[in-house]
Amino acid sequence: MYASPVKQASSDARSTRAGLVGGLDLALFAAAIGLICVSVYILTMATQDDVPGQPLYYVIRQAIYGVVGVGLMLAASRIDVARLRERQRAIYAAMIGSIVLVLLIGVAAKGSRRWIELPFFRFQPSELGKVLLILALSAFIVDRVRRLGDRATTGHIVVLALVPALLVMAEPDLGSALVYVAITAVLLFVAGTKWTHMAALGGMAAASAVIVLLALPAVGVELLKPYQVARLTAFVNPTNDPQAQGYQLQQSITAIGAGQKTGRGPEGATQTRLDFLPEHHTDFVFSVVGEQFGFLGAGLVLSLYALLLWRALRILTSAKNLYGALVAGGVTAMLMFQVFVNIGMTIGIMPITGVPLPLMSYGGSSVLVTFLAIGLLQSVSAQARSTELAKTRELSAA
Repeated sequence: MYASPVKQASSDARSTRAGLVGGLDLALFAAAIGLICVSVYILTMATQDDVPGQPLYYVIRQAIYGVVGVGLMLAASRIDVARLRERQRAIYAAMIGSIVLVLLIGVAAKGSRRWIELPFFRFQPSELGKVLLILALSAFIVDRVRRLGDRATTGHIVVLALVPALLVMAEPDLGSALVYVAITAVLLFVAGTKWTHMAALGGMAAASAVIVLLALPAVGVELLKPYQVARLTAFVNPTNDPQAQGYQLQQSITAIGAGQKTGRGPEGATQTRLDFLPEHHTDFVFSVVGEQFGFLGAGLVLSLYALLLWRALRILTSAKNLYGALVAGGVTAMLMFQVFVNIGMTIGIMPITGVPLPLMSYGGSSVLVTFLAIGLLQSVSAQARSTELAKTRELSAA
């Protein structure tokens, strides 16, 4: 059937509008930009006395990371995600190789060896490994989707995820290792793994936690570092030793509570300004928001995350193929887990594990990798829109 001029003009107009915005999901883009802008603004007030003589030390660097990250996101949004599936072995090898490299030549700081020293900043391979794991594991699942009902297939997938997770724990970086586990669980769920397999994996995870935290220490075997065990103990009862491991949590809760409805402002935020709140530019940046801007400021940040995650879930449901859906699901899991754990640990409902708050915590690797992941979401979204537009044109021309 001949398409009417009105329908054809409408289709062309939609195509033009899509071209003007580069095929981006504007709500997702706006949420990401909003979060990095809030981060830079918060760091401006929270870190002005952290480096003597350089009040904008962290601010300038975070702004640079943000600008580079946006460019990286736009570049990633132009990638055909489906083509990455063909390079799953190379991607997995790059992930393992980078983590092993940091164990061999990485820079040690605060008892951990997590970074490789580069000319402009310290690169953290475990952060990039989160995205590489999503890409490689998603491809492996798609190649074996017809055999997901087999226990051997599920076990193979879990082993592929545990190898990098255990290597990251050896740095030690318990927070990133937990992110790897969360990503794997969500990928299995999105792929449609049997609930019996999921239940068995959950039981094994719980049993492993009991063995590592209780059984092995009872016989003198310590798999976790002493400070990691102390952090978990502080989470269970932070008042046992408020001057040691419970100190961070107590100061964070005090800072957030002091903010009340509208906050104490930069000058009145004594927990941050007088350095009572440790790591206020990284792990506990949400506590700074709560103290300085109160419930309203915290609500704004949470609203931006809600928008970010809503669009990520929307892209997951609209992906044109299983690989795109798995990539979107993995990225969503990565972002959601980090947001929940980081904010949860600042208010005392989650243990302190060193998980950064996406696009808010200071750090080049975290910011750049998060923007890269959002760029992959944009790519999945753009491909879905392109497929939908092609179908619309076919219907109009029929």
